[in-house]
Amino acid sequence: MKVSTVQFKPILFDKEKNIDTIRTYIVNDTSDLIIFPELATSGYYYTSKEELYNYAEPFEGETVSEFQNLAASLNKIIIFGFPENADGKFYNSAAILFPDDAYSTVYRKTHLFYKENQIFTPGNTGFFNIKYPDFDLNLGTMICYDWRFPEAARSLALQGADLIVAPSNLITKIWKTSMPSRAMDNHVYLIVANRIGDEIREESLQFNGQSVIYDYYGNEIISANKTEEIKLTAEINPAEARNKRINDINDLFIDRKKQFYIS
Repeated sequence: MKVSTVQFKPILFDKEKNIDTIRTYIVNDTSDLIIFPELATSGYYYTSKEELYNYAEPFEGETVSEFQNLAASLNKIIIFGFPENADGKFYNSAAILFPDDAYSTVYRKTHLFYKENQIFTPGNTGFFNIKYPDFDLNLGTMICYDWRFPEAARSLALQGADLIVAPSNLITKIWKTSMPSRAMDNHVYLIVANRIGDEIREESLQFNGQSVIYDYYGNEIISANKTEEIKLTAEINPAEARNKRINDINDLFIDRKKQFYIS
């Protein structure tokens, strides 16, 4: 299975330009799955709900509808971050679009970072795995700061995810240490789509790129630098992530002692 992650700079207040950038990458891509950063359609740093209003839209809106049609016509899974307007609430969401729209859905970011709490409502979808038989793939999604909670990736892996995707707007350094551990601890592939550039408003935010595709041992298959706009592509075999054995005796999931863990 061929997978791609796109690293670019979404332009604040220029939804049309961002959608055009995403569209161009999709139609010129030959992979089976392509992922874009968190809030890829809108940019990140909004200071009020009123300011965000014109850039948010429902999952059933025009942008998702257009990209769903592309997912179907190109036989491709498309994942991108967008600000979702649902019943008067704003969510930091990821559209997860399959060629067969019966599988398509939305994930709403569970753990909001810093001042996101002033704009967005914490997600209510929970963490879930999607089994897509046409690609023999079990797919889980988390967004950016969700990575900071090992329970997020573990929950997805326990539900059967072979691949976890993480649309992100990362600004810290520590994720480069912890994110590969999420792949290794759960024996899953993990893809990070981070953005580049900065946004200067009440504060200055510098996004640090370094988008990456990890194998199920936490090794980098391919990665970007901090500043380049780039699409990374790699071949993965999702079925290989289902074997949780680390030797002839030990299995990462069978060996768990749930009775001694505090939830």
